[in-house]
Amino acid sequence: MFTVTVKDHIMIAHSLKDPFFGQAEKMHGATYVVEVSFSSEKLNDKNVVLDIGEASRLLNAVLSELNYQNLDSLPQFKNQLTTTEFIAKYIYSEIKKSMKEKIKLKIVLHESHIASASYEDL
Repeated sequence: MFTVTVKDHIMIAHSLKDPFFGQAEKMHGATYVVEVSFSSEKLNDKNVVLDIGEASRLLNAVLSELNYQNLDSLPQFKNQLTTTEFIAKYIYSEIKKSMKEKIKLKIVLHESHIASASYEDL
């Protein structure tokens, strides 16, 4: 399996309106380091999985819509608990929509140096 990985980051605000989340039930900010890996069993005719510039462009296109936003006020997240796992799946879905190639994706959101959540193709 061949893999190309690129990273970027976003700064967001949100609240997780459920007592299950303790203090995170209140409005708070988060900075996520977002990592996306593109994987394939074989290389294309240019001997790459995907051009690194294109990989970065795909990630940036999705993240630019979320960066410096209050997720609670975005219509696509209305009545959703925007957990790290949920956001990982959202980023995955948005990147997947804009891809022509059949490439496996894995999205990892690093919430801190000790915690992360991810979503990937099975």
